[in-house]
Amino acid sequence: MEQKYIRNFCIIAHIDHGKSTLADRFLEATHVIGKGTEVAQLLDSMDLERERGITIKSHAIRMVHKYKDQDYVLNLIDTPGHVDFSYEVSRALASCEGAILLVDASQGIEAQTMSNLYLALDNNLELLPCLNKIDLPKADVEGTTHDLIDILGCDPDDIKQVSAKTGIGIEELLDAVVEKLPTPQGDSDAPTQALIFDSYFDMYRGVVVLVRLFQGSLQKGDRIKLFSTSREYEIEEIGYLGLKFQPQKELTSGEAGYIIAGIKEVADARVGDTITLGRKPCAESLPGFMEPKPMVYSGIFPINGEDYENLVDSIAKLKLNDASLIYEKESSAALGYGFRCGFLGMLHLEIVKERLAREYNIPIIATTPSVRFLITLKNGTEVEVHNPIDFPDPSNIESIKEPFMETEIIVPTDFIGNIMRLAQERRGIQKNMQYIDEKRVALHYEMPLIEIIFDFYDKLKTVSRGYASLDYTFKDFRESQVVKVDILINGEKVDAMSFICHQDKAHNWGKSVTDTLSDVIPRHMFKIALQASIGAKIIARSTINAMRKDVLAKCYGGDVSRKRKLLEKQKEGKKKMKEIGNVTVPQEAFLAVLKADRD
Repeated sequence: MEQKYIRNFCIIAHIDHGKSTLADRFLEATHVIGKGTEVAQLLDSMDLERERGITIKSHAIRMVHKYKDQDYVLNLIDTPGHVDFSYEVSRALASCEGAILLVDASQGIEAQTMSNLYLALDNNLELLPCLNKIDLPKADVEGTTHDLIDILGCDPDDIKQVSAKTGIGIEELLDAVVEKLPTPQGDSDAPTQALIFDSYFDMYRGVVVLVRLFQGSLQKGDRIKLFSTSREYEIEEIGYLGLKFQPQKELTSGEAGYIIAGIKEVADARVGDTITLGRKPCAESLPGFMEPKPMVYSGIFPINGEDYENLVDSIAKLKLNDASLIYEKESSAALGYGFRCGFLGMLHLEIVKERLAREYNIPIIATTPSVRFLITLKNGTEVEVHNPIDFPDPSNIESIKEPFMETEIIVPTDFIGNIMRLAQERRGIQKNMQYIDEKRVALHYEMPLIEIIFDFYDKLKTVSRGYASLDYTFKDFRESQVVKVDILINGEKVDAMSFICHQDKAHNWGKSVTDTLSDVIPRHMFKIALQASIGAKIIARSTINAMRKDVLAKCYGGDVSRKRKLLEKQKEGKKKMKEIGNVTVPQEAFLAVLKADRD
C-alpha cells in the first residue's frame, strides 16, 4: 500500500488509564474482531497480563479503517504503563510517527503520563491528546482538558474525548489518527532498512522477528543480512501482524510486519538491530535503542538442581523476548548454580519469575534484591558491586557511592503530609513542589534507589489511599555509608540472604529478616540462633526454640535423682545434636526474606 495511506502509531498513558481497552474498541471498529467478543484486552496475550490487569509487552496489530471512502492501514502498537516497563514503551515509540496520549478523565495527569510524554517528544512523535472514561460520574473533563492545554499548548478542539468501555467517540478518534498523525517517510527504492522492534522464539519455526520498514522492501525468498552480526538468512515467510499472522509476498517502506527466516540462535536477532538485503545492503544501521540499564539485581536459582540446564536454555529464550533482562552465571553455597540477573524494577523481577515458571515450567528462587554500588578501594581502584557476595573487606574500602533517583510523586493535596513523612523515612531529599491544580500536587525528590525497590510503591499507595502515582529515573551516584549485612543460621552464613543497606537501617532490616525467618523455619530438636551481622559484630538476633520431648512422661514416682538423670541425658543429647545437626531451611524462607518489612 502507498505510504500516504499508512499510519504507524502507539497509545501511551499511565497504568490503568485504559490503553488495552481502547485497543479492543479499535479492533471492533475496524472489524478485526466482532463486537461483544468475550475476551477483553485482546492484545494482552499473556496470562500474567490478564491476571494482573497490566500490559507487560508491547503488542502490534494491523487494522484497516475507512475514511472518506479510502482505506487506511493503521499499525497500532499497544504499550505498557508501569514504570518498570518503560523500555518496552521506548521500543514502540521508535517504530511510530505518532502517538495517542491517553489520560483518564477521572484521575487526571499522573507521573507516568508525563514520563511517556517526554519519551514521545524525545522521539519527535506527533501527539494526539485524548481523554478517556468521560462517562464516569467522577470524570473531571473540564479540569483535565485545562491541564492538557497547559502542558501541550494545544487547542481544546485538538483534545478528543472517548469512553473506551462504552465505545463513545471511537470512530472520531480513528478519523483523527488519519487526519492528525503523519505518514511514514521513506523511499521504497532505496537500500532496505528495517528495524527489529521485537522478537520471540517459536519451538517449530525458530526466531520470529517483528520489524518496521523505514526504507526499501523485503520479499519472500530474499536473503537478509543482520547488521550487528553480518549473518545472512533467507526469508521463509513474511507478512502482516493481525490477530494471526497474515502471510504476504512483500513488505514495503512504511509498513510493519513479521519475518521468519530460519534463525536458530536467539542471540542473533537482537532487538534494535537493523535488517538489510545481502545483495544490496544499506550504508549504515538505524539508531536502534539505548541499552537498557538494570536498576535491580537478584540471583535466580532453580528450586530443583536438575532444572539448571533447562534454565540456561529458557532464560536465553526469555532474553530474546525481553531485551531489558541482563544475566550472567552465578553459584551459591546454599542454592547451587543459577544466574545473577539485572531487572528494571521489582515488578520486572516478579514477572520474569512467573514467566519462567509458567512458560518454561521451571520454578525458581530469587535472592534478596540489590542495586549497583560504586566502591573505591584504598589502592585507588574503583569496582562495581551489585552482588553482596562480591562486597570487599571493609578495611580495604575508601568510599562507597549508591545510586540516587529523580523521583516524581503526584498526589492529592490531602495526603501531602503522609507522603513527605514517608519520603523522609526513606532518606528522600525534597527538591520542589508544584501544584498541578487546586486538588493535586507534584512532589519532586532525590531518593536512594535501595529505598525505593522493596516496598516504597506499596507504602505510597497505602498512605495515599491508592491515589498517589510514582515515576523515577536515574540521577547520579552519591557517597553514602552503606554496609553489608550477613544472615547466620545456627552460626553458618547463608550467602543467598546477605544484603547491602545504609548503616542507619542495618539493625531494623536485620531484625526484620531474622524475625521473618523465625516464623518460617520449622522447629528442630535443638535451639536455632538466627543472627544478622556486620563483619564479626552481631546486630540483631532471633531464636527458634527447640522442640521439647517430655522424657519424664513414663517416670512414675521414684527418686528425684532418676528424673534429674533423665533430664541431664536429654540436655547432653541436644547439645551433641546441635553440634552435628543441619538446619532444614525451607524454600519459603528465601521467599519470606523478600517480603520482610524494611521499616
